[in-house]
Amino acid sequence: MPVSLCGTWDIISNVNFEGYMIALGISPYLRKIALRLKLRKVIEQRGDQYIIKTVSAFRNYTISFRVGQEFVEFTQGLDNRHVKSLVTWEGNKLVCEQIGEKKNRGWSHWVEDDKLHLELHCEGEICKQVFKKNVAE
Repeated sequence: MPVSLCGTWDIISNVNFEGYMIALGISPYLRKIALRLKLRKVIEQRGDQYIIKTVSAFRNYTISFRVGQEFVEFTQGLDNRHVKSLVTWEGNKLVCEQIGEKKNRGWSHWVEDDKLHLELHCEGEICKQVFKKNVAE
């Protein structure tokens, strides 16, 4: 069984976020705002359902899914697209493939050295984010 991803995590590193947002087609104005945000991830598990919340001072995004069950996701507040998403475990990584207008789109979450790692990819651009567990937990 993979390590638990559950908890509240604060961003400490964000590499190539702008390149990833350009690949998604996000406007220069919104990219400028997004690059200044301090992101927080809140990951919960209820039975076989995962809830991942991305929280910031500007905008919040919540995704809810069951591993191994395809679902339709509306990326409202991000790039506002409908995608078919499928999340699976690949070793210790929670991996999502998003099929839609943009090619090779998805993400991976995993814990390594007490840090939450997130890789976001879209059309050849890769953003690498690292989060530390919130000390209030």
